[in-house]
Amino acid sequence: MNSHTGCHYLNLDRTFTVEDLAAFHSHLGPYIVLGYRIGRFAREQFCSDPFSLNARVFCSAVPPQSCLADGVQLGSGCTLGKRNIELIQSDEIYCEFESGGRAVRVVPAPFSLPDRETEVDYERLVEEYAEKLYYLTDGDLFTVERRP
Repeated sequence: MNSHTGCHYLNLDRTFTVEDLAAFHSHLGPYIVLGYRIGRFAREQFCSDPFSLNARVFCSAVPPQSCLADGVQLGSGCTLGKRNIELIQSDEIYCEFESGGRAVRVVPAPFSLPDRETEVDYERLVEEYAEKLYYLTDGDLFTVERRP
């Protein structure tokens, strides 16, 4: 971990609520929740130092899938400003984290959203679904592949 003698605000860790995620992202959707939970997993179970952790988010690179990256930033501490997170266009959705020569791949469980064209309450249904995702176990949300 970076050592800055006397720093009070270095590497603070915080759990964000669904309200915090919605405030940061301007609404609550499943991809920010999923990204947040994946990022929390990486920080809690893989590398607790966001200065030593690198994240790559693979997805379509357009909303709503790209919202995964917002959640990963909040959960893992990897940020665009530190240049330790990348958004990579892909047909598959997954995140990779690296630290100290080790790597882990996190693959979200498949899910489907309501049909925007046919659901009158589409936004409400998506928000309710996202909130439910927040409270699921890691094992229900994603699988983890550790790599040497």
